[in-house]
Amino acid sequence: MKMLNIISKTALVCILSASTFSCTDLKEDVIDEVIGGQTSNPESAVAAAYAQLAEGTFTDHGSVFGLQEYPTDECMLPTRGSDWGDGGKWRALTEFTWGTNNAAVSTTWDNLTSGITKTLTAIESLQENPDYDNYDLFMAESRGLLALYVYNTLDLFNQAPYRDLFSEDNTLVFLQADSEIDNLITEVEAIIPNLVNLGEQQTHNGRFTKQAAYALLADMYLNRAVLKDRYNASSNFNFTEEAIDNNGSDMDKVIYYTSLLIDGGFSLESNYFDNFSIDNTKGSEIIFAVIQENDNIRRSDNDFAYMSTARAQKQTPDNRGTNGSCVEPEFYYTWNGNHDDPRFHRYYQYTDGTWFMNNGTTGSVPAEDTRPDTGKYLVHFNRGLQAGQQYGPTLDGNGGFNMTPDGRIAISMLYMEKNTTVPMDFTPELNFTNPLEAVLSQDQINAGVRNFKWEFDPENGNGNSAVNVPLYRLGGMYAMRAEAYYRKGSTALALADINMLRTSRTREALFNNAPGVPIASLNEETLYNEIGFEMYWEMYRRKQMIRFNTYDNAYTGKAITEPYLRVYAIPQSTIDVTEGISQNIGY
Repeated sequence: MKMLNIISKTALVCILSASTFSCTDLKEDVIDEVIGGQTSNPESAVAAAYAQLAEGTFTDHGSVFGLQEYPTDECMLPTRGSDWGDGGKWRALTEFTWGTNNAAVSTTWDNLTSGITKTLTAIESLQENPDYDNYDLFMAESRGLLALYVYNTLDLFNQAPYRDLFSEDNTLVFLQADSEIDNLITEVEAIIPNLVNLGEQQTHNGRFTKQAAYALLADMYLNRAVLKDRYNASSNFNFTEEAIDNNGSDMDKVIYYTSLLIDGGFSLESNYFDNFSIDNTKGSEIIFAVIQENDNIRRSDNDFAYMSTARAQKQTPDNRGTNGSCVEPEFYYTWNGNHDDPRFHRYYQYTDGTWFMNNGTTGSVPAEDTRPDTGKYLVHFNRGLQAGQQYGPTLDGNGGFNMTPDGRIAISMLYMEKNTTVPMDFTPELNFTNPLEAVLSQDQINAGVRNFKWEFDPENGNGNSAVNVPLYRLGGMYAMRAEAYYRKGSTALALADINMLRTSRTREALFNNAPGVPIASLNEETLYNEIGFEMYWEMYRRKQMIRFNTYDNAYTGKAITEPYLRVYAIPQSTIDVTEGISQNIGY
């Protein structure tokens, strides 16, 4: 077996330039992982395939998150004065002007195809060790991970590199979304017997179990019609096409697989934000997640919280946000009439009973919590969407917070760090000088409602996080099933699932732990909004918008766009060195 050097950021260049997995001539930093003959270690190879999920792929805002969220109507990263210009790569995602050389698009392609590479390496290592303990389980998990990486690559880029290790002809090919989606579904269904149930054989929600397979299958069946007819100008997708096994329709399969999970021992968190908290490791509704560790050994990422927090919003004297991403007004205003929904916002209460009201009435909070690694005081901000004037602790100039005479942390009105004359007043409106350019001037850097859905992890600086990132959770299964019911014409059943999501979540004790309020009826617009309430900023919105025919519309920062922009360009750097791959339509 040939020697394999697995390169984290340049894996695909290696694959594509040689049409093999040997890349020994590249002078790049490589992971110390040489696999060959009896020296191969399947467990290490499988671990590397899992680790790629957290190597920025599904945890960094500039990878899958950025491509699934920044072009949508619920999230953007505008240029803010002197910040976040970065060659225009972020605002291009909002403006739909990314072209073939956008750095964020290239990074995402590299991350996903590196996942394909590492997973194929794990499969090849297992093939070389057929007597390895847990061979069948590891092989099934690896094949499931491979399907996950390939599916996400096809979804975003319409094609994916692949080498079939189960056939004699394992030359490099480029899978196409319209023809490959059926093969992917068939593959995942085939491995289910060799997977274990979550919790068996020491598995946890970071492993690809039967339950992860059910969730991935529901996702693929829900989007199958789109992948088979990507450029349909009218967005008239055939969601009720006969399923691959001729047993019901695509939507029947979504209902079948989501029902296995809904009835499978998971439960909805009453505190919605527990799904996205530091201690979400054993969350009752997380089906499959990217595991993060705050140990400075493996890569972890605080981006989903860090990006939306302003610089002067300091959890500890040594932590700050980066004043980047924000909620778009179109999405924020869908919450009108629903601000009492437990998923919209949640106040934080300290153990002495103090509520952080964030409206000027909370003058101080107790100095009761500290950052684990430094011992410095920790302030908890509220969760969910943050609009209006913001309040919080300020620095005393000596490495700590300003304190009250009785030893509490002083809370006061906040101003923007980069322009201290501008109050930190988060407004829904984003009044760009040019409506089609997502650029804010220095005196507008406070614009945009911020999202504190993901808990800020203050340990180990601003970059690391122990918050696991759910790729599939029970709330998403209810949302998928509701949509499938609706598309089948079973509106009453869809309404029941939506109301289960609304009423299972409760508000904080400040509001007597009141549950969410059910709605009386459901139409397409209401369903669309309700899915957004449940799934916002979870790498879900782009796919949802394409299914509901809203992605091509004009909204903040973008004009009406053509269907070819439903997928991204293959990076030009890949096109330039690759035989057998062609650029996507329109680019």
